[in-house]
Amino acid sequence: MSTSRPPRLAIVGATGAVGREMMTILEQRRSRHASLRLFASPRSAGSTLPYRGEPVTVEALVPGALRDVDVALFSAGSSISKSLGPEARAAGVTVIDNSSAFRADPACPLIIPEVNPAALESVRGKPAIIANPNCSTIILLMALAPLRAAFGLRRAVVSTYQAVSGAGAKAMDELVEQSREVLAGREARPSVFQEPCAFNLFSHNSAVDPATGQNVEEQKMLSESRRILGDDALALTATCVRVPVLRAHSQSVNITLERAASEKQVREVLAGAPGVTILDDRAANRFPTPLKASGGDDVLVGRIRPDLSQPREGKRAGEPIAPDQPTLGFEMFIAGDQLRKGAALNAIQIAEMLFGSMR
Repeated sequence: MSTSRPPRLAIVGATGAVGREMMTILEQRRSRHASLRLFASPRSAGSTLPYRGEPVTVEALVPGALRDVDVALFSAGSSISKSLGPEARAAGVTVIDNSSAFRADPACPLIIPEVNPAALESVRGKPAIIANPNCSTIILLMALAPLRAAFGLRRAVVSTYQAVSGAGAKAMDELVEQSREVLAGREARPSVFQEPCAFNLFSHNSAVDPATGQNVEEQKMLSESRRILGDDALALTATCVRVPVLRAHSQSVNITLERAASEKQVREVLAGAPGVTILDDRAANRFPTPLKASGGDDVLVGRIRPDLSQPREGKRAGEPIAPDQPTLGFEMFIAGDQLRKGAALNAIQIAEMLFGSMR
């Protein structure tokens, strides 16, 4: 595997929402590659998808199909990744996997390029399986990691407002169709989700642990954040909710720092963080929204303010605090495109880090 020439690239799961977004991003970034092959289930084989003005034929994903590529971007689900990922690696392919299949595997780096790029060094120059973190984890840590690096992080409390795009193209279609039905006075009939998603919200559709009360999405945010940050003692708790939004996840975040910082200092750190844009106009009441984040690469951060309920030296709870007065507690609201930075873009950035010839 040579990293000096543009790689032979493959997208596994090309007909899905994330796979198509990968193609869009490759076009937008004008990524260099020797070839691009598209793979999906046998029922999609023979169909075509447009790429750079030309139709590209979708191939059937079968054992051995990936032998002649250098890097494969997987977005076809955990079972496919577990089945064909190790085979591809053994054939000399670098696999960048968007599923949950390898996120807990210590042999497979779990990477957010802006947060823990050094973790890629262990696999640089050789075939490997690299895991893309959960979309909610990526969006959260884009904002939290720079603050943790600057001031330390004692605790984080997160509430998510997750778009249906996280459940794939069929879930997005279901929201559109249910919205039409409800507006026409008919009943919304769920099939992808257990609950109607149009004009509704509900606890994240992942399984709930009867012992802890946490669902899988909430547990992922904790375990993956600990692994990415290299902090097994990280105190983080999440409540994850599906909302009737097509794409882009939002999160309300409350943190307690290890070392006191002023609001001004917090803003300066976030303003300098790669992949983060501050959108915080109090006068115009203009802050991050899923619509503003959709189609963009950066995670938007706003509603940045001290948490007046947390103890502060010389102040009672609820009293105002000046922007230059240090405190430990802060609140913010963030939004990021789940299909882009939360999935497709993150995987492509990993590939670009390994194959500098792509840029």
